[in-house]
Amino acid sequence: MLNFINLESIPLLPKRNSNIDKFSMYMMLNTYNNRLALQWKYQPELKRNMQLYDKMNQSFSNLCQKQDRGLSIVQFWVETALTEPCYQENWEPKNKKRIAWEHLASFFEEKCYWVAKDLCKEHNKECWEEYLCIARLMIYNPIKLGNVLAKYDSQKGNVETYIADFLTKNIRAEAVVHKFSKWRLLCKKSDKELKEALQVAGICEPEISQMLFARKYFKQVYVMSKVENPARKIGKKWPDPEQEDFEISARCYNSEKLMPGTPHEVYASPGGITGKQLQTWMDSCIVALQNYPKSIVPQHSLEALQSVGWEAHSNYVDTLELNSDNCDNSQLSQIDDVDDNQDFLSIKSSSALHEKLKEMKQDYQKVLFLYYGFNLTQKQLADKLKINQSSISRYQAKSLIILLDTLAGISQPQQWVKQYVERWLQRDYHVPSHSDLIQASLVSAVKKLPDAEHNILQLFYGQRMDVNIISSLVGISEIEVTELITKLNQQLQESLIQEINIWIKEYLERWLTKYYKSEAKSLLKALSKSQNLDVDDKVSLVEEYFSSQRTLNFRL
Repeated sequence: MLNFINLESIPLLPKRNSNIDKFSMYMMLNTYNNRLALQWKYQPELKRNMQLYDKMNQSFSNLCQKQDRGLSIVQFWVETALTEPCYQENWEPKNKKRIAWEHLASFFEEKCYWVAKDLCKEHNKECWEEYLCIARLMIYNPIKLGNVLAKYDSQKGNVETYIADFLTKNIRAEAVVHKFSKWRLLCKKSDKELKEALQVAGICEPEISQMLFARKYFKQVYVMSKVENPARKIGKKWPDPEQEDFEISARCYNSEKLMPGTPHEVYASPGGITGKQLQTWMDSCIVALQNYPKSIVPQHSLEALQSVGWEAHSNYVDTLELNSDNCDNSQLSQIDDVDDNQDFLSIKSSSALHEKLKEMKQDYQKVLFLYYGFNLTQKQLADKLKINQSSISRYQAKSLIILLDTLAGISQPQQWVKQYVERWLQRDYHVPSHSDLIQASLVSAVKKLPDAEHNILQLFYGQRMDVNIISSLVGISEIEVTELITKLNQQLQESLIQEINIWIKEYLERWLTKYYKSEAKSLLKALSKSQNLDVDDKVSLVEEYFSSQRTLNFRL
């Protein structure tokens, strides 16, 4: 007689009442009071899309009013997803087919739960979580789901029953050969997929980098000792690891964490880890992957990451364009009061560059206009303007120096870099934001330090050791340790200032190109000229433009 599992151990699935809910939510598996619990979570993009179609498409709105458990809406999204080519109204999203697949997957989430639960009645072991994960991986794979729905005949039965049969057959097939395993899931997913799953699960740095690094060594140990073990029959389910596998993996982690190329978050973390800690991390990774497999709501990731505090930062060279209309030196000297999530150069740089250009000699302006606005080379400029090429080069160099000095006067890195670096070392050394260009630059500078100096920095800022302890560990006096820490701090400041100067140059090149391209386009439009002018016409056009400017200035 079989000992069936206690179905009460399977968490209850809350109801989704409205059609918007049924096509806009995905399932989340959590633990409350040491018991598994399920909850529904909105995918905001899907919710907005349902509301959009309800408002703009009367036929769709009528379907939403039907009391048929959403089956008419299922057919609507099936037709949208499978129709080739897909006609598109002006108001519809460009990625309507992809969103249609996600609406269908969201709807079938509930069926995954019931199929997994029903199948557990046939087995004498607790495998509900594995069955649920298998089912969800299937419905969130648009290729597999598309192949199945393409064969569906509405005359032969209900689409829910049809999908349930499909899921049941596939889960049984997986279970018969014992192919599916949560450890196989952990080992087969890429770092990118695992990282996203952990972020959506609410796990932040430095834990994410540490978990990824730990997974690397666990995979090596586990696959070698368990999966590729000659005693294991091919095709059998991947076995559970033993405690020794976690202990060996932890030792590998600890021995490799200080090696070159190790992620900064791992290198900067204090001390080593135990096998138990590594096992806990791997369990967390598995739960995250089960809740968020690769193909589940793939476009949800940005909003999900934002919901747990992740923010994408713009490149430094793109942030010199600012929102504030006025900014003085006192504001810039208070950079330490600015939150790190804000762009550190929130200033109005464009107006200052405009003013400097107006103050330049017209010969300089003319060269810049033709070079950046009409893409003429220095040789072409020299030939057409009857000026020596070295003079053209000198004009450009002087112009750029003037403009760079203008930007440097606005940004004034010497006034805030020292405080910024000191605060970063004290507060964010463990968890730098790699999407922040400044912090990424500092991490890069730290990695370039010689091993001995890198180690001192790690002990002081990473492991928070006192100077006297560091002194005894590295075999130098406390005064030498203090002097070295000060020296390294200064080196990082100098490195950052050098990077900022490079970023400012890159920004200026982009700004000049954008500005003069716009000026050239406006000039051609005002004179009803074609974009395809030859070099002589371009030069004549610009010379006439500046001649008219001189005449206007004279009259004024």
